[in-house]
Amino acid sequence: MSRQGSIATAWAGLTGTLELFPMAVIQLMLRIGVAMVFWKSGLTKVVTTESGSWPLLPPELGSSTVMLFELEYQVPLLPPELAAWLATAAELTMPVLLVLGLGSRFAAAALLGMTAVIQVFVYPGNWPEHLFWAGALALVLTRGAGAISLDALIAGRR
Repeated sequence: MSRQGSIATAWAGLTGTLELFPMAVIQLMLRIGVAMVFWKSGLTKVVTTESGSWPLLPPELGSSTVMLFELEYQVPLLPPELAAWLATAAELTMPVLLVLGLGSRFAAAALLGMTAVIQVFVYPGNWPEHLFWAGALALVLTRGAGAISLDALIAGRR
């Protein structure tokens, strides 16, 4: 066998071994990774109370959050107060659904829409980061959450 043939055989063996890695683990990692981006963003928008806790629904938005939507984000067609509330609610609920893999296609669609709005109207220069988010979310939207998810558990019981 030639040297090229042995390299090709070794490469085929390596890639074949790598393809044995469970796709469900990759899907879980992508779901958690993209969910954390939105979750952290949502946490920055809620105000803590005197007791140090904060309510999840509806989030108490600080004036700085609304000001952020008035001055920097400037989402068209929505008043800043509504845009701030909707974005915060989405950023605190959709990531939880993604991580759990519950209603994950719906959560992915919502965050994909949010990513498109951010890309077009807020930070068009951050397209490489948004493209990564969109890719992870598009995988969940088109292929589902994977075997390590509540969606798969529910589907298995039907």
